[in-house]
Amino acid sequence: MKHIPRKRFGQHFLSDDGIIDGIVRAIDPRPGQVMVEIGPGLAALTQPLVERLGRLIVIELDRDLAARLRTHAQLDVVESDVLKVDFTLLAQAQNAPKLRVVGNLPYNISTPILFHLLEHVAVVEDQHFMLQKEVIDRMVAAPSTSDYGRLSVMLQWRYAMENVLFVPPESFDPPPRVDSAVVRMVPHALPASLDVRRLGEIVQVAFSQRRKLLRHTLGRWLEEQGLSGDFDLQRRAEEVPVAEDVALAQRS
Repeated sequence: MKHIPRKRFGQHFLSDDGIIDGIVRAIDPRPGQVMVEIGPGLAALTQPLVERLGRLIVIELDRDLAARLRTHAQLDVVESDVLKVDFTLLAQAQNAPKLRVVGNLPYNISTPILFHLLEHVAVVEDQHFMLQKEVIDRMVAAPSTSDYGRLSVMLQWRYAMENVLFVPPESFDPPPRVDSAVVRMVPHALPASLDVRRLGEIVQVAFSQRRKLLRHTLGRWLEEQGLSGDFDLQRRAEEVPVAEDVALAQRS
């Protein structure tokens, strides 16, 4: 029976064999590795992954799709909203020091998923995600560009990232109205030690009015916090490198 894509789950199923092959080559799965796929859908990516791995954990919210997936003996199916999955506990249950995480993420909640995984980055070896190209452009953006913003800083602090594959709308059924791409995210081995909530607060204030100089936004906030120093506030938020935001978070 044909599965009808559900808009509320943001379902767009990958159907281009060439693109699927390109993604699998980018991921480079090896036998015995512990891998988790988010949103396996109709198993277009799942099948070639499990063939190479031997076993695969899949997280699927759609109960009809989860039931189909359970018929595959080599899949461990977690029927859940991915935002409720504790990846740290999942790694412990698998007796695995690190997880490899992959998936075609629902575009309507891709950013919350990225931030949820950030909380469990200590047990992640790497991540490969299909996302809206516009989101990946923001993730990997350099300072002093229009795409550079809160997402860039919050993720670049913790991951080395690269856009590894462009995916056009016609690669999906039904086609989305946007271009897609695949991003590789590798956690930094020795990240700066800081309170991520503090960094998030600083970045949120800094980019709250991105066209204004920081003295009008972050400057006032720093005064309220009783913090002073030589941080250059005669810039816009998009001009500040990640390392400087990180250093400010460590200081505060």
